[in-house]
Amino acid sequence: MLYELRVENLLLMERAELRLAPGLNVLTGETGAGKTLLAHALDLLLGGRARSGIVRTGAPEAYVEGVFPRPPGLDADLAERIPSDADEVVLARRVWPDGRTRAYICGRSATVGDLRELGSRLLAFYGQHEHRKLMVATAQLDVLDGYGGPAQLELRARVACAYEHVRDLRERVAALQELAGVHDREIDLIAFELDEIEAAAPTEDEQEALSAERDRLRHLEGLQTAAAVGAEALASDDDDRGGLAVALAQAVSQLEAVAGVDPELAPLLERLQAVQYEVEDLGSELRRYSLGLEGAPGRLEEVEDRLALFARLERKHGGTIAEVLRHAERCRERRDQLENADVALEDGQRELDGAEQELATLAGELSGRRHEAAPALAEAVRARLAELAMADAEFEVELRPREDGCGPRGADVVELLIAPNPGMPAGPLREIASGGELSRVMLALLSVAHGAHDTASGEDEPATPLLVFDEIDAGIGGHTARAVGEHLRDLAQGRQILCITHLPQVAALAARHFTIAKDTSALPARTTVAALNGDGVVEELVRMLGAGEGDAAASQHARQLLKAA
Repeated sequence: MLYELRVENLLLMERAELRLAPGLNVLTGETGAGKTLLAHALDLLLGGRARSGIVRTGAPEAYVEGVFPRPPGLDADLAERIPSDADEVVLARRVWPDGRTRAYICGRSATVGDLRELGSRLLAFYGQHEHRKLMVATAQLDVLDGYGGPAQLELRARVACAYEHVRDLRERVAALQELAGVHDREIDLIAFELDEIEAAAPTEDEQEALSAERDRLRHLEGLQTAAAVGAEALASDDDDRGGLAVALAQAVSQLEAVAGVDPELAPLLERLQAVQYEVEDLGSELRRYSLGLEGAPGRLEEVEDRLALFARLERKHGGTIAEVLRHAERCRERRDQLENADVALEDGQRELDGAEQELATLAGELSGRRHEAAPALAEAVRARLAELAMADAEFEVELRPREDGCGPRGADVVELLIAPNPGMPAGPLREIASGGELSRVMLALLSVAHGAHDTASGEDEPATPLLVFDEIDAGIGGHTARAVGEHLRDLAQGRQILCITHLPQVAALAARHFTIAKDTSALPARTTVAALNGDGVVEELVRMLGAGEGDAAASQHARQLLKAA
């Protein structure tokens, strides 16, 4: 059920509010008045895409809101988006002129996906070109499986999962077979690269140490001279020349001689002694450093060769020693994978065989269910078509195996066949049926499918409580239009239907009638929606009959249509 529908600033519709009744609700209006705007508003509530330019000129945003009863049996993820004490569910969508949208559930921000998932539990939308989908083979298969009920749909879902598993395994086995094809050649290459890296056994620490050692060996003489000169300047062994250490020793001796005379001199003496000790120690360190700078013959060449080996590895495998080591690890993993490829291929093929057998079993079970459901669906549709002024039509559901084997929807191809007139062989629906006939076939299929779902659910509430039809009665007139209207009214028993129609025969059967009108005197033009009662309904039916105001015969005809309802 849809309790209320509010629309603001959607194209020409500045503001509209509809309060729908149980049963059949119709919306009528002149061509171009904007009847499809309400269909688009409902589509937005279902998470549909907002068309460009949908916001009314000059308005900051468009807004659509629908109030529904809380559906039973919601999944935990959706249930958390609805307050636990809420009896109603409010779906809303804002659309801005730049195309941005925002979805809401019960006033809380939600994703469009949430809106789509929850909306699918609340209403089903059938557009004016929906019958064209019946020409698509996959849609026809959906019709048959839908008629088979939840168990058949669940089985088809299992077939789809099994098919995806088989496809993944086939890809894996194909990859393993490819591995087997390059096995020996690639293993030889990997072994060569690994041997080269492992023989060198490079590390980043060794590279850093060798680089420092090379720099030291290249400048050995200069380092020795500098250290020796420094040591000599601090503490010379030549008593005649002395050095800084000798001068400091003399200064300390002089201060020690008078240290007790003035207390202020004591801390200065301590500092001078500290400098003396540091200079002596520093001189000794420089001397030891200078003596230790002896390079072994040929050591520089050894270091250069080692670093050159590192450089060659870096050029081949990534530019740094870290990348060289990572490449070695990848080679080991690839070597293990290749060495185990034969075993993995046997295991993969064994798993694939089992998965294909499971898929064949599930697909066979699904085919069996489809062959059981097909004649029942055909018989039920023929009965409905008889009620829709196609009593002589033949309708068949043909099943045949897929030429390319089992697919994600099973191993069958379905074809809906129809012979609208007696004495003619049944042919594919896409080739035989006219537009009006397709509309009636779709309505018959929907009636059968929804009836089957309601029966299968075993609940008081129908599986889909609200159905929306956007001019699916196109191409129909006369007595057939009356039959379609009666069929829609029957389908509305126990549920709610909103039908956008141009047929007075359908509109006369409505429990509640809305009309949409366009006011071109306003700038920009404005459309309004109003609920009709009494004489208002008669006047709208007169307009739909193509008569002018005051046409007594048309008015009488309209009243007769309402009386016959």
